[in-house]
Amino acid sequence: MIYNHEIDYRIFGSEMQCVEVELDPQETVMAEPGSFMMMSDGIQMNTIFGDGSQQQAGILGKLFSAGKRMLTGESLFMTAYTNIGTGKRQVTFAAPYPGKIIPMDLSRLGGRITCQKDAFLCAAKGVSIGIEFQRKLGTGLFGGEGFIMEKLEGDGMAFVHAGGHVEERQLQPGELLKIDTGCIVAFTKDVEYDIQFVGGIKNTLFGGEGVFFATLKGPGKVWIQSLPISRLASRIMSFGSVGGRREEGGILGGLGNIFDGDGI
Repeated sequence: MIYNHEIDYRIFGSEMQCVEVELDPQETVMAEPGSFMMMSDGIQMNTIFGDGSQQQAGILGKLFSAGKRMLTGESLFMTAYTNIGTGKRQVTFAAPYPGKIIPMDLSRLGGRITCQKDAFLCAAKGVSIGIEFQRKLGTGLFGGEGFIMEKLEGDGMAFVHAGGHVEERQLQPGELLKIDTGCIVAFTKDVEYDIQFVGGIKNTLFGGEGVFFATLKGPGKVWIQSLPISRLASRIMSFGSVGGRREEGGILGGLGNIFDGDGI
């Protein structure tokens, strides 16, 4: 049995954050490939198959663990950072895009949270990172970004990343919150998640906000982001497309394109 390592941490920055994890001797933190920023001398890096929670299991257990991570868009491998020295050492991980790093103590959150795929950044060794399928038919057909989510289980610290501003809400029993599927960061295990039709022919055809939204029903805690990475990527792609600038400022925007050489 692998017990979760207890780790201390500090979060730096405001819009482009990083988290510094302090490790005691023989303590280990698991992180996504590509999240590493810097570390003290005396920390050993080791790439492992899966999330580290199945290292004592057989090959089938490791394959199952890694396969679940691949379905959420994560890598088959993770990197373990272990303090092999005699004193405290630090390792720092950086957020992949503007937003906030959210520390989550799973021992105080019921031992499990469900979060948006690609939200996981790093965690204490022993935290299991798996897949959470939303089982309701409507959610499966129309859930979009919220259909396949990540499940973090254990009693240690985990860190997830969200885009833009992050709001934390405590839902009371029976309290219902309607939200864009991409704006969900995470929620605790007692929160009920479903998909609801927006309704109205004008909303459906001209609303511009999608035909469906998610519903979160309490009791439980939820985290909400103001800037999903999919929305940011969509805007960047639209401005980068051919003729994208001509929408800006109407005639003046067109003149600007001509002066820049884009309209020639």
